Amino acid sequence: MPAQDPLRRYADCIAACNACAMECRHCAAACLQEPDVQHMARCIALDFDCAQVCQLAAALMAGGSDHAPALCRVCAQVCQACGDECARHDADHCKQCAEACHRCARECERMAAAA
Repeated sequence: MPAQDPLRRYADCIAACNACAMECRHCAAACLQEPDVQHMARCIALDFDCAQVCQLAAALMAGGSDHAPALCRVCAQVCQACGDECARHDADHCKQCAEACHRCARECERMAAAA
């Protein structure tokens, strides 16, 4: 029996990672426009970290890498931290980012556990 195509096998997780990376980039850009940018420094830093790890996780899953489950465990941790930080802020862009991050954390945990 041939192995399942990684794009199909991990489609939900790849989609969640890509959506999360996009929301994190948007959030970071919007945070940089806030009146008190210093107050948003941790949020911005986590947004950048999260976007990068999500992109890498999606790429490893799409390529069927044996390292994808391990990276998805890390991705879930980064997404959870970013989502928790974003949830602390009242801005709509932070709230939307928090939702995307928490959704991605759940998908990455599910993917890593199933692998």
